[in-house]
Amino acid sequence: MPGWCLAGLLAWPALAVAQEEPAAEAGLEAPAAAIGTEEEQAAAAAARAKAVREAEEAARQAARIRELTLELRQRQQAIVDLQSAQGVYDPALIEAHDDIARLYIDLEDYDSAARSLNEALQIIRINTGLYSEQQRPLIGQLIDNHARMEQWAEVDDLVHLDHHISSRLYAPADSQYLEAAEDYGKWKLRVLRENLLQLNSRGLMNTAEDLSSFYGRVLVSIEFSDEVEPENLVSLLNGKSRADMALARNIANTPYTYFQGTANRYVTQQRCQNRRNAAGQLVRQCVNVQVENPRYRQSQQEAKRLALYRYTNEIDRTLERLRMLKDGSNSLTASQRAELDTQITQLQMEASSLQRRRGGLRF
Repeated sequence: MPGWCLAGLLAWPALAVAQEEPAAEAGLEAPAAAIGTEEEQAAAAAARAKAVREAEEAARQAARIRELTLELRQRQQAIVDLQSAQGVYDPALIEAHDDIARLYIDLEDYDSAARSLNEALQIIRINTGLYSEQQRPLIGQLIDNHARMEQWAEVDDLVHLDHHISSRLYAPADSQYLEAAEDYGKWKLRVLRENLLQLNSRGLMNTAEDLSSFYGRVLVSIEFSDEVEPENLVSLLNGKSRADMALARNIANTPYTYFQGTANRYVTQQRCQNRRNAAGQLVRQCVNVQVENPRYRQSQQEAKRLALYRYTNEIDRTLERLRMLKDGSNSLTASQRAELDTQITQLQMEASSLQRRRGGLRF
């Protein structure tokens, strides 16, 4: 066989393999490219679908705003007509202002909603007096509205107003008064936790002291009443313990120098020294000076200890009342009893932590 034929035969398989390899590689690359294309197409389709949904939602919102705006104009005109026909203090205007306030809230115009609600509140006062039950729902709406705007000082004023009206309308053991008292306490506890009114440390402590006293007065006023439901009593006791706990923590973290001592802060001492007079003779001259009384600092430390002791003892007394309520009340359900047991355990743990701090208190 000629040499060139043998070489050709030997080279042919290698050539065949070389020609097949690109085809194999192309075959492997084609599915990957197809997958990439499918993923891109799916992503593009999802983006188009999302854009369509957003456009439809925007169109619905725009239509809703046009509808609300049209209704708002109609109700504003109805109020003008009613004022012309019946006068600006007609009781029918209460509901009209209330309805228009709801429209403003839907339009997220909270300032205008507040003005409408205040108009309705003013008409109620003129028609029913300063302390009427009809005011409370409107005050509740005003509280929610000012909270949306994070106007916490206005919320605080309205919560005080609602409690004040409730205290004039209902007896201390009335469930409606107790609910108003619980709402007042919960708000003040939130003020303490989040410092919504931007108080300094002294202001926070005063708020906690006032809240503890408030709970104490309410509990004393219903102490011997059989009309109070156990859940109301549990809520009040739990609120008082939270106020006392906040006070105790604040006291423990406050330097003793912030407390008013019982001893005089300064004492008078006589200080003398020998001086030569004009004749050159040594004479003893004495002057009275005021210096800080070392016992004053001790009395400040004692004042801090007594303040902390007072509120940890208050917490212990509240815990004891909660335990007695859990063991002695027959009207509590099994779930209420279990929840109360959890509250007692948590409160006991926090109280124990404070008592340990009281024992090893650093000044």
